[in-house]
Amino acid sequence: MILLDGKKTAADIKEEIALEVRELKNRGRKTPHLAAIIVGSNGASITYVNAKVKACERVGFESTLIRLTENTTEEDLLNEIAILNVDKDIDGFIVQLPLPEHIDEQKILMAVAPNKDVDGFHPTNVGKMALNLPTFISATPFGILELLDRYNVQTSGKHVVVLGRSHIVGSPMSILLSQKRKIGNATVTMCHSRSKNLKKLTLQADIIIAAIGIPEFLKSDMVKDNVTVIDVGITRVGDSSKKSGYRLLGDVDFDEVSKKANFITPVPGGVGPMTIAMLLKNTLLACERSNK
Repeated sequence: MILLDGKKTAADIKEEIALEVRELKNRGRKTPHLAAIIVGSNGASITYVNAKVKACERVGFESTLIRLTENTTEEDLLNEIAILNVDKDIDGFIVQLPLPEHIDEQKILMAVAPNKDVDGFHPTNVGKMALNLPTFISATPFGILELLDRYNVQTSGKHVVVLGRSHIVGSPMSILLSQKRKIGNATVTMCHSRSKNLKKLTLQADIIIAAIGIPEFLKSDMVKDNVTVIDVGITRVGDSSKKSGYRLLGDVDFDEVSKKANFITPVPGGVGPMTIAMLLKNTLLACERSNK
């Protein structure tokens, strides 16, 4: 069994980006600048955004963090987005999700200029991704592709089963892995809560992408030998033995499934670290595009 180490791979990618940034600065070129807007005080969101700011510092990016209160109106948030859309110093920005219930999430994502949408959520970028045109691929799917590539996991001609159909992971992964690309050319089955005979499908899979949001859902009797498993899920489960009071579980029963797997991602330390690394990579790409 080979562990797909997202933590190490993400660190390698950040080092590569840092080198590119130093070269840009040496040539007198613009330093990439990533901005983030966070609304409210969701603990997980704050932790995640702070991690993004630290990652920017590590690779030499400029970063801007805009904190808005929980009762910020939709109009005020749209105004902040409009300002960032025309700010030539900002190469890319994200609006941290989830948003407070009184704000229309889809309306907000639609307001972000596609050329600065480094999260890859705008319909223009999703459409380009589906057509296999140059664009920003959302960070988590992009990270999964990169992890498979760097560990030389073969996808061509393989049967991939994707568990989950979210717009953030499941749906884009099913499209990307079926496309004509280096990490692609697979036959993809996308499963969800209405899928029947799920175990029969997962037992046929050469590669499983688990993004269903149910802790330890995928058991060893649901996978065949030498399977590749990408665990996207991460759920906090109470654990009094831990200092934090909880432990993190993925969608895969790691202890069981790892005994049969050829490649598998851990949780934590698998897909999660790759997401931030690929957000940085998208920001570097945005900077290069806007300064050609």
